[in-house]
Amino acid sequence: QVQVVESGGGLVQPGGSLRLSCAVSGSIFNIGLMGWFRQAPGKERELVADIGSGGNTKYGDSVKGRFTVSRDNAKNTMDLQMNSLKPEDTAVYYCNADVKRSRLSTWWVEWGQGTQVTVSS
Repeated sequence: QVQVVESGGGLVQPGGSLRLSCAVSGSIFNIGLMGWFRQAPGKERELVADIGSGGNTKYGDSVKGRFTVSRDNAKNTMDLQMNSLKPEDTAVYYCNADVKRSRLSTWWVEWGQGTQVTVSS
């Protein structure tokens, strides 16, 4: 079993900052790509940012220059620092991770349950 747990969501005013964290635990041999996605009501889930095990990153166009993704491979964690937040950033934010459970297993994409981020005055 693999667990993916997000934390750090909440209510913040426009222009404010918030830091999300994601922790992966359980039967883990290796973790590859990790990512943050978000889904607002009535909209499709979209990529916010992802980060490879070597630290290479990719960001969605709407968050470039405002959000920063990082990870700690030793702790199997990933963070998302969100600055200059806008009302349109309001969404449920999900963490996912490509996980290998053993040396011979295939890669599985594991998802967390999500954490709500609301940007409002």
